[in-house]
Amino acid sequence: MDELRYQLDLLKAVNRKLSAKERMYHLICDTSRNAYLYYSFGKKELALIGQWEAVFPFRMDEWKKVTKILDIVDEQAALPLRDVLFLEKSGLESAHIEVLLPNEKKWLEFRTDVIYDDDGGATDKIVRVRNITKEKTQAEELKYATHYDVSTGLYNRSYYVHKLGKYLSRAKKEHAVVSVLLIDIDDLGKVNDGLRIVIGDELIRQFGAVLKEFSQENVIACHLNSDVYGMAVYDPVGSRSIEQIHRGIRERIREPFLLSSGQKLHVTVSIGVAEFPEAGLTPSELISMAEIVLYKGKKKSKGAIQYYDASVLLEFRQNIEFEDKLKEAVRDKSFLLHYQPQYHTQSRRLRGVEALIRMADTGDGIVSPGIFIPVAEKTGSIVQIGQWVMEESIRQYAEWKQKYGCRMVMSINVSPVQYNSEDFVDALLRILKKYEVKPFEIEIEITESILIDDFLTVSEKLRKLRDYGVRISLDDFGTGFSSLSYLKRLPIDTLKIDKSFIDTVLTDSATRVITEAIISMVKALGFESVAEGVEEENQYDYLQVIGCDVIQGYYLGKPQPARDIGELLEKEEKAY
Repeated sequence: MDELRYQLDLLKAVNRKLSAKERMYHLICDTSRNAYLYYSFGKKELALIGQWEAVFPFRMDEWKKVTKILDIVDEQAALPLRDVLFLEKSGLESAHIEVLLPNEKKWLEFRTDVIYDDDGGATDKIVRVRNITKEKTQAEELKYATHYDVSTGLYNRSYYVHKLGKYLSRAKKEHAVVSVLLIDIDDLGKVNDGLRIVIGDELIRQFGAVLKEFSQENVIACHLNSDVYGMAVYDPVGSRSIEQIHRGIRERIREPFLLSSGQKLHVTVSIGVAEFPEAGLTPSELISMAEIVLYKGKKKSKGAIQYYDASVLLEFRQNIEFEDKLKEAVRDKSFLLHYQPQYHTQSRRLRGVEALIRMADTGDGIVSPGIFIPVAEKTGSIVQIGQWVMEESIRQYAEWKQKYGCRMVMSINVSPVQYNSEDFVDALLRILKKYEVKPFEIEIEITESILIDDFLTVSEKLRKLRDYGVRISLDDFGTGFSSLSYLKRLPIDTLKIDKSFIDTVLTDSATRVITEAIISMVKALGFESVAEGVEEENQYDYLQVIGCDVIQGYYLGKPQPARDIGELLEKEEKAY
């Protein structure tokens, strides 16, 4: 009897222990936010555990009804999911799959684990179902951010390069052509300046939508940066030929873009095209070549398409080589100055000299400023070069003044890039102080291009220079389109008439009328007039008659090295 009671108590204790574990397992399942299906093959019993109602809109009381799940998932996932749910048929122990419930826009992960006995027969099976919609959404958002440009919805640069690389790998195997297009919205900077940058951003988005219309199989588009877009076309034939795409884009932008503000905006785009394998073998090479072609084409004409050819690469390489030469010249100060005399027209006495920079090249002799100055402005090295010109020309002037006691004007050309540097005025004044040169002995020559971007800031700098006594000369007068509108507002001393007027002043009556009007106006404003490019005696005689103050040109003096100017100053000193 005692033994029986002991056995009953032991059984009750075991049952209590089992009940406690069962409660623990149920608690774990209920708080895991997962749904579980447990199936016993021996007892043919099905148990639904955990958050079943939160995942599915129905319950099941036997395993064969599990096929109801297949009716609510994405059609393409039904058969693979069946294989996972009935995993014992394959003899596998574990498998999982992610499926979409289209009606609920919900993603579920199914994981099945099967337990087998020693003979390989399935004894137990459990299916865990987990809602992974949040993870999927986050993954999609991350994928979007990784692959797409937020502002336009097109591919971003990195993913475009990746996709282009895939195109090129395929093209190598199939001996196909891949075209790379770089597309630039012309004058977007002016849109931003005139209509606010928000308008520019809206235009960027709308044009991105235009390019998205052309995306199809074997055609991809991206937003590279700012106003530049890229396209890549695999095997560009038929409807995806470059000509068809270009024609389509032009047709699409013929109508103005309607902005949210109600404004209508007409734009043009310039396109550069480079093709694999002719222009390059890698994504970076093709994009670079297309960019070179694009901006070369824009220099000729905006709103056009430009194709790569071998001469483009040759010119590019020559430009790179020349930029390297220029860097070396800046580093080694491999420049020299020539000085062109300027004479008072009536007396033929020396008025001063204009400092003209030359670049020394061991291979080619002397490089004209017309060649290296634009490159220096593009690369930014013009600031260092201009600083050297100011220092050297003023140093040379100080030397001449000490040696010959001359009183004349040293004219120094200033690039817009150099002039716009913050410390330009202070740098000039420091040099004048260093060499003990009077400000009124120096004349800074500027061109109208300096005035285009920020007239107020430019004119304030000019006034500051003028207050110190530095002379200001407006160079190449007559070649711009708005000279008269701001001439009266500028603190200038001298106005230089461009050589293009002097070349035809004796043969063209219209040029004579304009030239005489300019000189008359200059006198009325109290400025000094300088005629550039005077190469013939009859030009000089004419300018003398109409009252031009100063002439400069080959007729009385070519640009000369400093030593020759020294000899000229010595003669001047003896003559007067």
